[in-house]
Amino acid sequence: MKVKITGVSKALPEYSRTTAEILPFLEIWLHGQDPRFIRKVKKIFENAAVDKRYSFMSPEEVFSGLSFAERNEIYIREGISLGKQCLQKALNKANWLPADLDYIITVSCTGIMIPSLDAYLINALRLRGDVIRLPVTEMGCAAGVSGIIYAKNFLKANPGKRAAVVAVESPTATFQRNDFSMANIVSAAIFGDGAACVLLSSHEDDEGPEVVDEGMYHFDDAEQLMGFRLTNTGLQMVLDVGVPETIASHFPAIINPFLERNGLDIAAIDHLIFHPGGKKIVQVVEELFGALGKNINDTREVLRLYGNMSSATVLYVLERILDQQPQRGEKGLMLSFGPGFSAQRILLQW
Repeated sequence: MKVKITGVSKALPEYSRTTAEILPFLEIWLHGQDPRFIRKVKKIFENAAVDKRYSFMSPEEVFSGLSFAERNEIYIREGISLGKQCLQKALNKANWLPADLDYIITVSCTGIMIPSLDAYLINALRLRGDVIRLPVTEMGCAAGVSGIIYAKNFLKANPGKRAAVVAVESPTATFQRNDFSMANIVSAAIFGDGAACVLLSSHEDDEGPEVVDEGMYHFDDAEQLMGFRLTNTGLQMVLDVGVPETIASHFPAIINPFLERNGLDIAAIDHLIFHPGGKKIVQVVEELFGALGKNINDTREVLRLYGNMSSATVLYVLERILDQQPQRGEKGLMLSFGPGFSAQRILLQW
């Protein structure tokens, strides 16, 4: 019995701005700061390798004095709308009915919603009354892959079933107007908002790449590297400058044993489906794998077009790979990183 990914869809928010269009807003936000600091912040945005960002709210709202509660209400309202859009789009592409879903996983870390998103989607699309739901709320950028792992394990234990993983994120809702730290600035420069949905199946008639193996790799004593701190003004980004170097130092332990237990090495992988955490992380990965003739062009392109959308981003990369229609027998390696600190891995075969 095989578990297959049958399709991916995405949904983008109403608002978008290019980096050039964002710079005037930085002038207003940074008014009164040291001119050298202002120039530095602009350079961070210009050199982030992100050409455009989408957001749940307008730039005027992002840089305004909206309260935590007001920003979170926008996150809830727009998150439900985008979640519904990408789930319906995925179902239409797969020619499934909402009632065909046995399991729904929703992932998000950029706001607070109780009931969780899955409850709203069940009612909006009229999923079955016995559909099993799982919200994943605190795994950050890794949660898109995590959701696929959880869905795979459910489907492996339940032949003939179908699942949806819906990732909805609004990092711009976490922007801290009065925080001029590098963590807040870098976060604003590399992150954007978006949603994506992946459909998986253990039904024998459904087609798509097989999820051959999956696993999680946990870094020891690295909780401080990435996450959010809940403050009176919202979710404040925690982002250590050492993240790229830490990832690089662990890459052999993350990749090699995982592939070896499947009788493979990196040379056997045709598609690297990596989460675009930011320009520096992309550069680190390219340096590691470029010499082996591998590339992460699709990862870099997703970062350029949309920015880092936290858990949803790697699913945008996966969609690009699926649209290229890989040949039978080709293999893909999905990889994302998130708070904990941890790496999530999936091996695919077409």
